[in-house]
Amino acid sequence: MQNNNKEELLIENENGYLKLSEQEIKKVNDFCEGYKNFLNNSKTERESVKYILNKIKSLGFEEFEISKKYNPGDKIYYINRDKALIIATIGSAPLSDGVSMLISHIDSPRIDLTPRPLYESSELVFFKTQYYGGIKKYQWTALPLSVHGVVEKKDGTSVEISIGENENDPVFCITDLLPHMAQDQMKRASNQIVKGDELNILIGSVPCNDDQDKNSKSKFKLNNMKLLNQKYGITEQDLISADLSFVPAHKAVDVGFDSSLIGSYGHDDRVCAYASLEAHLETDIPEKTVITVFTDKEETGSDGNTGLKSRFLEYFVSHLATPFGIDYKQVLSNSVCLSADVTSAFDPTWKDPYDNYNSAYLNYGVSLTKYNGHGGKYGTSEASPKFLANVIDILDKNQVIWQTGGLGKVDIGGGGTIASYVANLDVEVLDIGVPVLSMHSPFEIVSKIDVYMTYKAFYYFINNKK
Repeated sequence: MQNNNKEELLIENENGYLKLSEQEIKKVNDFCEGYKNFLNNSKTERESVKYILNKIKSLGFEEFEISKKYNPGDKIYYINRDKALIIATIGSAPLSDGVSMLISHIDSPRIDLTPRPLYESSELVFFKTQYYGGIKKYQWTALPLSVHGVVEKKDGTSVEISIGENENDPVFCITDLLPHMAQDQMKRASNQIVKGDELNILIGSVPCNDDQDKNSKSKFKLNNMKLLNQKYGITEQDLISADLSFVPAHKAVDVGFDSSLIGSYGHDDRVCAYASLEAHLETDIPEKTVITVFTDKEETGSDGNTGLKSRFLEYFVSHLATPFGIDYKQVLSNSVCLSADVTSAFDPTWKDPYDNYNSAYLNYGVSLTKYNGHGGKYGTSEASPKFLANVIDILDKNQVIWQTGGLGKVDIGGGGTIASYVANLDVEVLDIGVPVLSMHSPFEIVSKIDVYMTYKAFYYFINNKK
């Protein structure tokens, strides 16, 4: 049957603030207050795992037991080395029908320490660093930084460190050259304005002044190490096995006179992690078992035993299916997944690299990305037509505001997500998430409406009734 209705024939996206009622906008704002709290307490993947664990344990989730046969409604979790996490709610349908998965990553670009970071120069004390993930290095200078992480000590104990977040805490910074003397620096290529080995973090300037050490050649470095030893009981050797990261010290805040946006470090990809967590926790007994994964190492290629290229998700599904006598490969082959990751929001100030017709826009809802990768679709998975149409149908039936998006013009943009690694397990998968301005910077920006619509998309996807 032919249809001449313009609304049916053409896509006409509309700003969410022109579609939502005042009551719905209040729900948007209330949801985002919880999200800002999550951001402020989850600045690293370890802290994200800790935050999620505290929340799910209070709601009755129990640690996964490999040999146990679980029943509909059971809620379980599996921790991978304190840096990745899986939570699951067992559904009423058999596992052989497959599961519904939401997978996000909880690592973000940051500044890590080198194995031997501590040094002094010209009576100042610094940490040498290695940046983590894709960053514009110059954005990380002259910025208050906090330090987060864990130190494994020689005596076998560990100590958690978080300095720079509380009002009375000191902060740290990477210095930069003043404009008056930066003529040569500004002649460098843009990716070398600040070089990787110039990302040195200033941590102190006071020497040891006791009779025993004041004449030491390393008296400035030694004094700072003594301070760390007094407070945390650690030595310089302990720093070799430490997992310490420096991140922006600011809190998540509203942006704009209308407070419609959120500015923060770490939207990529904790915004999708939070939305998927809340969607999962609102689910009682789903039809299909729901598995929500918070993975690590996405920003550096998903390698390592806490990244999704490892087999911890595959092993979890296998251990879940084995007590029922089900081949886990059958479970995966019948499963569906939303790869919950952010995309780039159109920026009119920097519009040249964007494809106007295939970019996501702030306030236009959750973004669906059919494929990522770069150039000729290298390094991507591509959602199948049937699965993509099914997801769109779910969103439309539940009044979820959505749009399509991607990472720039062909041959200019491009990027990867975890979708391809899930697809390699023979799972139907689609990239979906929140559009972000200033992605990978120390201060990213998202729309509150887009955050809330992403949560709704996840909820209705895992609660879709056949």
